[in-house]
Amino acid sequence: MYAALWRLMPGPLWLRVVLMVALFAAILAGLVLVVFPWLNTFVNVNDVTVNQ
Repeated sequence: MYAALWRLMPGPLWLRVVLMVALFAAILAGLVLVVFPWLNTFVNVNDVTVNQ
């Protein structure tokens, strides 16, 4: 998959590296800002199943 993305990227090597870093940062930001908060509504981290 990464090889296919790399082949589809236009420009010289330095531009491809910049575009891949920007793409990775955009995906990571989307996960942190949208997906993980949405998933947090379904997961109760205070629900402990181990008794002390």
